[in-house]
Amino acid sequence: MQRFSKRSVFVTGGNKGIGLGIARRFAEEGAKVAIAAIEKNTTDAAADLARETGAEVIGLVLDVTDADAVRKAYAEAEARLGTLSVSVQNAGVITIAKVEDLTEREWDLNLDVNTKGVFLCCQEAIRRFRASGTKGRLINTASGQARQGFIYTPHYAASKFGVVGLTQSLAKELAREGITVNAICPGIIHTEMWDYNDRVWGKMLGDYGPGELMAEWVEGIPMGRAGTPAEVGALVAFLASADAAYITGQTINVDGGLIMS
Repeated sequence: MQRFSKRSVFVTGGNKGIGLGIARRFAEEGAKVAIAAIEKNTTDAAADLARETGAEVIGLVLDVTDADAVRKAYAEAEARLGTLSVSVQNAGVITIAKVEDLTEREWDLNLDVNTKGVFLCCQEAIRRFRASGTKGRLINTASGQARQGFIYTPHYAASKFGVVGLTQSLAKELAREGITVNAICPGIIHTEMWDYNDRVWGKMLGDYGPGELMAEWVEGIPMGRAGTPAEVGALVAFLASADAAYITGQTINVDGGLIMS
């Protein structure tokens, strides 16, 4: 399928993991893609994706908590790729700590990146959609923890519940303009972040070796396996497509049936 031929897409956190899976799906479907992330290797990741897919892909180093940097990144993406029609707010962080050990710095980091960063990128994308008259698509990455908070991560859960509220509010504001806003809740996905989760939660919840805790949790998934970034990318591409024009304000789980709500 080439549903996004000649369309330009912006993906934050697009240099690895779920974000790269999303960016790859758009590139494979003909989009011009800007991947933006705080890591300096983002431009290398973009070059690799362009080479692998034959698509036009650019990499932008971006701190999504910096409003001025966000404005500049979106301006550069449009200058190089043309009018944006899809923006995927995927950049995120997680830290894990017992409540008495949770620092204010960790709290602020999670809320700043996971919630404020989503807002700033949505805000700038909306400005550009309105300026160009584009019936754009906004897709925000929440988490299974936007459905159910989990032990040792109250700050992360709060940040992801915030993404759902933000998504619903913006969807109501923008619906009459044909701009849709939806969120996704990935479950256990094969990524570096889940390697970290397995390692840190494993130490805190018991004497688990590498991969053992994740394997135990995967047993509780009705489908019996973890997901892949490509499977998340497939959902995001659908929500960005013309087939999803009448879907807005929704939060959709992509977790093999782990959470059914």
